[in-house]
Amino acid sequence: MATSAEAPLIAHQEDHGPDNDEPQQHHDDGYADDLAQDGVPRGEEDRKVGLFMWLLAISAGISGLLFGYDTGVISATLVSLGTSLSGRELTLADKSIVTSCTSLLALVASPLSSILADRVGRRPVILLADILFAVGALGQAYATTVGQMTAGRAVVGAAVGAASFVTPLYLAELAPAAHRGRLVTLNVLAITLGQVVAYLVGWGFAGRDQGWRYMVGLGALPAVLQAALLLGMPETPRWLVKVGRVAAARQVIGKTLGSGSGTAAERVLQDIRREVREEEEESGSLRGAKGARAWTEGWRELVTVPKNRRALTIACLLQGLQQLCGFNSLMYFSATIFTLLGFSIPTLTSLSVAVSNFVFTIAALLLIDRIGRRRILLYSIPFMVLGLLLSAAGFRYIKLPDHGLGGSIPESGGGNTDNSDSGGGAAVTILVSMIVFVAAYALGLGNVPWMQSELFPLNVRSLGSGLSTATNWSANFVIGLTFLPLMDLLTPTWTFVLYAAICVLGWGAVWRIYPETTGLSLEEVAGLLENDWGVRPGSRRR
Repeated sequence: MATSAEAPLIAHQEDHGPDNDEPQQHHDDGYADDLAQDGVPRGEEDRKVGLFMWLLAISAGISGLLFGYDTGVISATLVSLGTSLSGRELTLADKSIVTSCTSLLALVASPLSSILADRVGRRPVILLADILFAVGALGQAYATTVGQMTAGRAVVGAAVGAASFVTPLYLAELAPAAHRGRLVTLNVLAITLGQVVAYLVGWGFAGRDQGWRYMVGLGALPAVLQAALLLGMPETPRWLVKVGRVAAARQVIGKTLGSGSGTAAERVLQDIRREVREEEEESGSLRGAKGARAWTEGWRELVTVPKNRRALTIACLLQGLQQLCGFNSLMYFSATIFTLLGFSIPTLTSLSVAVSNFVFTIAALLLIDRIGRRRILLYSIPFMVLGLLLSAAGFRYIKLPDHGLGGSIPESGGGNTDNSDSGGGAAVTILVSMIVFVAAYALGLGNVPWMQSELFPLNVRSLGSGLSTATNWSANFVIGLTFLPLMDLLTPTWTFVLYAAICVLGWGAVWRIYPETTGLSLEEVAGLLENDWGVRPGSRRR
């Protein structure tokens, strides 16, 4: 039942007949009727992102900062723990479990938080993540045993899982279509900045007695800051329309589009309401469903409706590839790797990799809405393969320690690896190749998968995004748990060759099934996958 404030709008829509009520159709030539030549919706080509939207993006991006910090800080922590936990040096199994438990809990938290985001909204899930970030950071800082450290990392993992799902979703549902890629990439930029900060903090506290406690404990501060900023952050208009709060949604849309956007805001609101109405008609079984039944019905809609199934396949492909390419093995174990290579200050050397990631994410921020999601992946993944193969070649000339990678490696670098002379050139080659790999990753695969929410229709957007994020963390868990054992079992050379082969397969899958979505509204992207993958010969979205 519409309220009196909503009735004029409904009447206005109905008076305009089928032209306004029919969903936007995509013609065979790839152009939508209301798109300009560059794919941007008419009326938005010259519209800039307003101050309010930038403030929202920066405030929400603190989740990304926390995400990046907590995944990056473990690298310096692992080489600084010594005998602080349980009165002994960490074994290879200890390191793998402490690292991978974050991914495991993120895997569990992301689909659960998607259910919560549909029930109570996107903003409360961000607040929950902040609470978990703070508790987990303090839990790690006061840990005295390996078990307590693992528990603290697990709580942080739950926070990362919730934040990694809800923040891109929050930004995608708020951002104007013409700038959605840029604003979602801003969150990825915050993740890379968090990793840079983590390495700087790790370098600053390296060598200090119990300095690792400050490294992990500082993660609580941004969480408290964002929790305070949430007081001024609105709920997304699409969730507001879904729960019947149309007037509030209209107000939020007006603020995000900026001044002089009355007509455009009304058009966006009508598109959202039309999509909600059509999806309710298509999936009437979801109305009134609660709890487990709602989740079950949502899952059925996701896997049985062809366009939803295609969206889920693409999103899971991109999220899985983002981790299985091996990138986070560098984030988690870079200090361990560079100690092995004989660098005197491994945490500082790791910083060069993190800074490269940050710089090229800035480049992605500027390019993503110009080049397009699909093209930037097809251009960048081959350079990732090149970097991995160069690293594999370099490791052929590196002497591994007799005890493998599971023993204690001193923070001072070198140790008993004896790579400072004959392997010096190989070490520099590996460092350069890793920077090439990370730069290419940052341009494409580091940010495009987080635009997953734009692939899903509103009725399954939260669930689909949560499940694809769970795919990310499943793959992340596998990488965190297996990287060091693979380095010992297969040797570093063949480990990096394996990652390169995965990237080649991923490139082929992207070319085959991932369509271009740049410049399309969320409602238009849903129609793109209606009948096929949206990748057609002769289409501008190739």
